[in-house]
Amino acid sequence: QTISMIDQARSEGARLSPACECTEIDVATYRRWQRNGRVLSDQRATASRPVPGNKLAIEEQQMILLTCHLPEFQSLPPSQIVPTLADKNCYLGSESSFYRTLREANEQHQRGRSKARQKRAKPDEYRTTGPNQCWCWDVTWLKCPIRGQFYYLYMMVDVFSRKITAWEVHETECAELASKLLKRGVLAEGCASSLSCLHADNGAIQKSSTLRATMERLGVEASYSRPRVSNDNAISESLFRTAKYRPDFPFNGFESLEKAQQWCAKFVSWYNEEHKHSALKFVTPGQR
Repeated sequence: QTISMIDQARSEGARLSPACECTEIDVATYRRWQRNGRVLSDQRATASRPVPGNKLAIEEQQMILLTCHLPEFQSLPPSQIVPTLADKNCYLGSESSFYRTLREANEQHQRGRSKARQKRAKPDEYRTTGPNQCWCWDVTWLKCPIRGQFYYLYMMVDVFSRKITAWEVHETECAELASKLLKRGVLAEGCASSLSCLHADNGAIQKSSTLRATMERLGVEASYSRPRVSNDNAISESLFRTAKYRPDFPFNGFESLEKAQQWCAKFVSWYNEEHKHSALKFVTPGQR
């Protein structure tokens, strides 16, 4: 079936390499599957596969199982059993051979009081086809005159157009301010019926009950970064880097909250209407 589809595509003008890529096979595979114009049967199932020379014999596997059943080794993993045997000048197999033998005998399971490792499914993906369908947001710190204290810049960005839809600068970081910013941003953009998702990282205010309640009232679904994945909120992080690497950004800090707000207002206007965004094929977020 695959070869017939590729041949049909080639007869209609397609090249061989892209046609094979669409069917997820290599060009060499396509050529190997046929000979003299005739499609061959799958020979992988009938191929002769000799037994590896270093495979453990049944007696050796039984010896490994008996060794693991000894009272002194019953509560130890193979990573501890193999070195212990090596100290006694005894070698029955490698650590991987121990694990393989135990798995084949159905004796490799979770033990102890610790919780078994769970497989986490990949989170749902969202595809935007127009503006104000999915936003992402984050908070970054801005230096202030007092050492150890900061101003906090809240920014929400439309994923489709990369437009900054809502922003504020405050002296504190709290969920109530983020909740009010979301409501003002939705009202300003007029997207109460179209905004369906708000993505953020796993910060305290991002996952707060106050913000979640506001999102539920607005009909917005929450999306969060995966644990230990640093680039799941890359759009917001890229935006902050663009802001902090502007030539006029005061690296020594802002003199006051008003100065920080004035600079951010100027930056947002430049970013939305003048900045030719590389991810948008060098048009501005406003044009997008």
